[in-house]
Amino acid sequence: MSLIEIQGLNKIYDETTVSVHALKRIDLIINKGEFTAIVGPSGSGKTTLLNMIGGLDKPTSGKVLINEKEISTFKPDELIDFRLKNIGFVFQAFNLIPVLTAKENIEFIMLLQKVSKEEREKRAFELLNAVGLSDKINNRPSELSGGQQQRVAVARALASKPSFVLADEPTANLDSETAESLLDLMEKLNHEYQMTFVFSTHDAKVIKRARRVVTLEDGKIKSDIYQNEKSRINS
Repeated sequence: MSLIEIQGLNKIYDETTVSVHALKRIDLIINKGEFTAIVGPSGSGKTTLLNMIGGLDKPTSGKVLINEKEISTFKPDELIDFRLKNIGFVFQAFNLIPVLTAKENIEFIMLLQKVSKEEREKRAFELLNAVGLSDKINNRPSELSGGQQQRVAVARALASKPSFVLADEPTANLDSETAESLLDLMEKLNHEYQMTFVFSTHDAKVIKRARRVVTLEDGKIKSDIYQNEKSRINS
């Protein structure tokens, strides 16, 4: 069974006098355990596609199915609840809550899920240990480096026990060494827990590590390549 299935997806923005056709007839299936990079030049539609998968935007036409559920038909409250339970997000700007500690930032999403205090604390400790920040548990974002903040963001994304994690340019604000360390962590989580990661990126380091690279150009899938395997070209 596919984890993510996109069928005939179109997205048109009419915010100006000229309509922008951001996505054009996208068909894509992502299965559990994949480590996939969505790449392409600026304006190719990669962030728009990630937003569609995450239910952060609605398609003009076509379908987005997560675990066989068509999320584009959900009411706003249903969509919020579904995202909370099924999708982890990692953004390039980290998006941590400044007044909360690392532990509290990770616990916050579980608080929304009404997870018990005991379970929240246990899971937060485990995740901070997993991302190598057990000694930063009481530090606020301003007291952490960019790489440490992004590691907290990864831990927070995993706190809800999501079906998959969407990472939008997760290495964009990191130096090369920190980016490699973060990718090591994500690969480890992917291998050990079969956690599915879908990246939107232009970073060669991410692309090199991805086991599948989906290239967009002008809102269309130009190529869909399994690394070290034959490419599949979609017209």
